[in-house]
Amino acid sequence: MTALVLTDLVKHFPGSRAGQVVHAVNGVSLQLEPGETMAMVGESGSGKSTIGRVALRLDRPTSGRIAVNGRDITDLAMAEVRKLRPHMQMVFQDPWGTLNPRMTVGDLIEEPLLLHTALSRAARREQAADLAGQVRLDRRLLERYPAQLSGGQLQRVAIARAIATSPRLIVLDEPTSSLDLSVRAEILNLLAELRTATNAAFLFITHDLGTVRLIADRIVVLYLGSVMEAGPAAAIFANPQHPYTQVLFSAQLPTDPEMVLTRRRLEGEIPSPVNLPPGCPFSSRCPAAIPACSAAKPPLAPMAAPGHEVACIRVADGGNILPL
Repeated sequence: MTALVLTDLVKHFPGSRAGQVVHAVNGVSLQLEPGETMAMVGESGSGKSTIGRVALRLDRPTSGRIAVNGRDITDLAMAEVRKLRPHMQMVFQDPWGTLNPRMTVGDLIEEPLLLHTALSRAARREQAADLAGQVRLDRRLLERYPAQLSGGQLQRVAIARAIATSPRLIVLDEPTSSLDLSVRAEILNLLAELRTATNAAFLFITHDLGTVRLIADRIVVLYLGSVMEAGPAAAIFANPQHPYTQVLFSAQLPTDPEMVLTRRRLEGEIPSPVNLPPGCPFSSRCPAAIPACSAAKPPLAPMAAPGHEVACIRVADGGNILPL
């Protein structure tokens, strides 16, 4: 059973002025299978976190459909959505802001079990200790408070909470962005182990392409709330086809400080989501753009690699490949 299906998902927010509309997500469709990690990448403001929140019905969609574990949850009342929370969880970017500072670590890990199971307190305590072990968190820390833990330890607490009810879908919103490199590597290894052990589907939201290369099976590249390119991670890293993907990947910093960098640079600023450009969202900044790019928004079209899709009309004439 497919873990997550989004169909033509749209999310608008009211702007700062009367009558303004912020077009945060604009017709995104994707499908995530059990045991798969899909990385969602793009600049800040591209709609990544909004998609994650809407997918779990933490926010309501403006239009489109959401199906989790084969069930359409788009129009469910919140009371019904709460019943499904054990099966779909989220790990937020900032553990300091999402964990109650007045609760002990043990109580924080127990909380999902208290809300969603009928376990006794003794059984919850035992399972919380087991969960701490799964995320390699010293059990002596269960009696401490969040302020007494490091960032890496707090993120382990957040992950333990997320897996407590054995969900089939976990959305991870920049879970390693605030951590140093050594701790980041530990968390990524932990997530890989948990995915193998639980067969959960991971929607991994990040701007760190190094992390994406390590953990992702598939990639979705977003710009201004629209999908520019999607497909197997290996195919996109080996041969990025959309001009925006090429620019984004060229901005990645290599691990070798001696490596000569070749950058594909853009002119201008990212357009406002209040006033989207006509046609392709990237047309106003794309070095390969032609007048036809502004005429209509291009659909995702299949490439040679199975599952690889690109929303660019210049693929047909080969003009999509930017020179270095």
